[in-house]
Amino acid sequence: MPKGIKKQNLPTKMCPTCNRPFTWRKKWERDWENVKYCSDKCKKQKTTQV
Repeated sequence: MPKGIKKQNLPTKMCPTCNRPFTWRKKWERDWENVKYCSDKCKKQKTTQV
């Protein structure tokens, strides 16, 4: 992501577990295309909720 982007202009995705939107984070910069879950908690619960 280029510097100077406002927070309201960041890309968002929907978490398939909790159905909440989550926005791009710096730590996901290299792997944003593969990020599916908003948190580790949702990632662990992915098999319990379908």
